[in-house]
Formats: sequence, structure tokens, C-alpha cells
Amino acid sequence: MPTINDIASRLGVSKSTVSKALNHADDISETLRKKVVETAVEIGYEKNRVRKNEAQKLCILIENMDYKNPTGFGHDLVLGFEQMAIPAGWEVDKVAITTEYQRQTSYDTFMLGNHYSGCFILGFSLKEPWMEDLKTSRTPAVLYDNYIPQNPLVAYVGVDSREGYHMAVARLKSLGHTRIGYLGGGMESFISKERYLAYLHAMEKYGLKTDAGLTGYSYHISECVRQYLPVLLQNHATAILCEHDQLANAVMIHCTELGRRVPEDISIIGFDDAAFSAYTTPPLTTIRQDQNALGRCGYYALTSLLNQTHIGSLLLRAEFVERSSIAKAKSE
Repeated sequence: MPTINDIASRLGVSKSTVSKALNHADDISETLRKKVVETAVEIGYEKNRVRKNEAQKLCILIENMDYKNPTGFGHDLVLGFEQMAIPAGWEVDKVAITTEYQRQTSYDTFMLGNHYSGCFILGFSLKEPWMEDLKTSRTPAVLYDNYIPQNPLVAYVGVDSREGYHMAVARLKSLGHTRIGYLGGGMESFISKERYLAYLHAMEKYGLKTDAGLTGYSYHISECVRQYLPVLLQNHATAILCEHDQLANAVMIHCTELGRRVPEDISIIGFDDAAFSAYTTPPLTTIRQDQNALGRCGYYALTSLLNQTHIGSLLLRAEFVERSSIAKAKSE
């Protein structure tokens, strides 16, 4: 394995200078420290991040997700992770990451430079620069609702979308629905693709037909609703599955604007069971994600990776929560 001596030799500096740079000594310039860390990553040096009298450190990297507000989707994900990690002796930093920062600093450089042993990643899209870094990274990471194939040091936690949509389609079919549509986010998202495929699988499982006139997806909620909802209604959809609850609520509002009653004229089902879902008009039927449990699973998966147990995917069971946004299919 590469050593501090190898880094010093590569840069033409002393071993003590490299050691100081890796340990954030005050008499080392930020420029030199950055060069030392980048060289360490380049040659595959794996520093013992736990120094004497220093807490073991993990981080939660967050982008495009509200985690500070108690009603925000990321709040309980973070809380669940911390409830497991902190009692176990870990120091946990919550770090908001921008795409621009990812372009300037590689993932491994950031992790090594800040002495993090591993991380839990929330809210990243497939196009983020660090998603590319994670394909070959040597620093353990667990992704929520994202997947990196082939790297044994990266795991994925989430809820079983296929199981969730199977329950939703089965319930709708029992209510007489056969024209069941789907609206989702942009296909640049891993979870958007997964839920769309889960919808198709559930429809096939229950012998129901799908076609282009029954599906639509866009990254922007307003665009998805205004562009595709009228098409689904014109194609006689009697029920619509939505990728997430915010989209489902927007669909219900727009249905009302179009003169369609929910659930008398059309049934709507969301995904997540967000905090507001029980208070929409009507209260939203949805597939529940236990965010706190997902955060705890994120910690479990990460400690497994740190102990050389190479978990690939860890999926929680889905839970179908029926409220007032679905009813029997309207007779023609």
C-alpha cells in the first residue's frame, strides 16, 4: 500500500510536511495541503482517518433535499442515521454539496481531506460529477434512492418500488380500474426510472395494458401535470399512479381545475407518504416510506461496507396507505 513516504517522494517534500498537510497543521498553506491530498488520492493512499483522541467521522452529503425543516423529506433520513451513528461513537457532519463544488474537488479528495471514513448521500441526480467518481471510489458510500453498479464499496438503500406499485395496482384493479396511468419525474433520476419500470411490471403482473397515452414524465411538476394529465384523461384513464406525493397533489388540484372530481371521476395514488399527504383535498392514498428507518438502514449499510461486507442494495418493504383519493371506477 502507498505510504506517506511515497507522497513525499512524488512531491519532493519531507515526510513531516506531508503528515502535517494531511492533519491540517496551521503552518501548511491551503495550496500545499490540497496538492498533498490530491496526490494521496491519485496514488491510492488510504490514510488512517482515526487519530489519537479524535472522534471517528462520517458525513451525510445532501443536495436538493430539505433536511433542516422537521416536515422536510430529508429530516428523518438524517435523524435516523444520526440516532444510530452518534451513540456508536461516530461524529457525523451534515454537508450541503453543490454541483459546482463537485466539479472543483473529487469525491475521494474531499473525503480524505476531511478525515471521513464514509458517507450517506441524499438527493443526488445521476448527472452529478461525484456519481461518476463513485464508480471507482475507494471510500465507502451509501446512496439513498441511487445505485452505482460494480463498485463493492457503494451501496443503495430505499423502499421496494416494485412491491409498492404491485399493491397499488392490485387495489385499483379490485375497485374495477383497468385504465391506470402513470406520471413521473425526468428519466435522469435513478428512482424515476425504477418507479416507472415498477409501474410497467405491476400492470403486466395484473394483466392490464399500458400504452404511451397512459404515461408521462418530466423533471418539472408543473410541466408534467399540464402537458400529460389532459392526455391521460383524454385516453380514458380512471386512475393515476404518481411517482411522489408532491406530484400526486398537483395532479389532484389540476383535476379539479379541469372539472374532474377526485375520487369520483378519477383515483390518484402517490408515493412517499410525505407529512402533508394526510391533509390534502381529499387525503392522499400513497405508498409509505419510513424515512427514519431508511436513515437507520443507511447507517447499517455503511458500517457493513466499513467492515468489508459488500452490500449492494438494501430495500425496505413498502406499505400501502389508503385514504380518500381512490374509489371504485366510474361506470361508463
